Amino acid sequence: MQSQTDEGYRPSLGNRQVQMIAIGGAIGVGLFLGAGGRLAAAGPALVLSYAAAGIAAFFVMRALGELVLYRPASGSFVEYAGEFIGPWAAFASGWMYWINWAATGIAELTAIATYIRYWAPAFPEWLTALIALGFVLVVNLLSVRLFGELEFWFAMLKVLAITVFLVVGLVLVVFAVGEAGPHNLVTHGGFFPTGFPLVLMSLQSVVFAYASIELVGIAAGETARPHEVMPKAINGVVWRIAIFYVGSVVLLAMVLPWTAYRAGESPFVTVFSGLGLPWAADAMNLVVITAALSSCNSGLYATGRILRTMARKREAPHFTGTLSSRHVPIGGIVFTASMLLTGVALFYYLPERAFNIATAVASLGVVTTWGVLVYCQVRLRRTGHRSDFPMPGTPYTNWITLAFLALVVLLMPFADRDQQVAFYLIPALAMGIALGWLAVSRRRASAKIEIVAAGAAEAAGPESQP
Repeated sequence: MQSQTDEGYRPSLGNRQVQMIAIGGAIGVGLFLGAGGRLAAAGPALVLSYAAAGIAAFFVMRALGELVLYRPASGSFVEYAGEFIGPWAAFASGWMYWINWAATGIAELTAIATYIRYWAPAFPEWLTALIALGFVLVVNLLSVRLFGELEFWFAMLKVLAITVFLVVGLVLVVFAVGEAGPHNLVTHGGFFPTGFPLVLMSLQSVVFAYASIELVGIAAGETARPHEVMPKAINGVVWRIAIFYVGSVVLLAMVLPWTAYRAGESPFVTVFSGLGLPWAADAMNLVVITAALSSCNSGLYATGRILRTMARKREAPHFTGTLSSRHVPIGGIVFTASMLLTGVALFYYLPERAFNIATAVASLGVVTTWGVLVYCQVRLRRTGHRSDFPMPGTPYTNWITLAFLALVVLLMPFADRDQQVAFYLIPALAMGIALGWLAVSRRRASAKIEIVAAGAAEAAGPESQP
């Protein structure tokens, strides 16, 4: 059953593209860029954070799969929240998801500007960010098929880079080349060199690394044969998470001592540079830029569809519901792009912290989205619905996953300054969303009164007129 809010879209994405959108969502700068700093802070035990977040991501994806097969919708979890929780939940989750992508986009543009500087230190960073934003904006505005094709090749490059590292890293460990070997997991201070609390504090940034896996659910509304394609795409994300994320972190911790990694440098660049390959830094720099472009590209795609769903219910500015002649939600895409352009200013005021603050704020949106999906699946089951693609262990795994997500948020005020900034923004975000919902509710109530009054006057007939 296709949702009404998908009217106007075309099923332009095939199995090949949806599979790669799912992979691209699961592999981003959170791994390519952020893993180095986290290894330097938590040591080899960081793998526990990736494993825990990966298990949570698995259950989120299976909950999403059950919901998508129940009803594919480009509004995704926003529509499910409205149906299974209430209109206020759809409003809140939709705007939190938009905040997630707006903050993520700022982080990605910051990363692109930083890494282009590696090749062209004199080139203005603001211009780099502007060019990158303009590129992904044009791609999204032209057609869904072009977006899917570009995301396919972006994802291919990321998968190729990770695969090369996994093969090289495994060879280094098996043949004990240089410092490589399993001993690196327990030497240099042990498996918990900086203590278990720092492993817990890394959960927020690790959850951000897994962000965007839910994008495949939004793509369902524009996917041909979703009941055939979506289970394959979702299951594909699950095993790739195990290999690409957990496997990569384990190998990183074994190839070099954790003390060799540092924040601000890709751990993959650290490894290949240590092998004496002068081209490695350039190659990985290109991959990181591609990963950031891919994330911006996906962010504009996702928020355009979510905002259109909300605009059709008068929960977002009216123009964000505009659909172009190319069947692209042009209003929502341009709205998000304008916010990304404004948000880049954060880079100039806090150049050393912009990326971390943005990712911490984005994580709040990720936790909200995941929580909504998991809870909606519980409510779906309570209706008596039985799926051909059921979530394992429900409802117990749902509540365990929700508890894990709550823990991620509750740990943020005890972590670094950047996570604290994000945590203390929660009351402001909650207040803004509550006021927005109040305004929407009042407008709807006024419209209902006007409709009732007009109906009563029409029923009374001409004799009621003075």
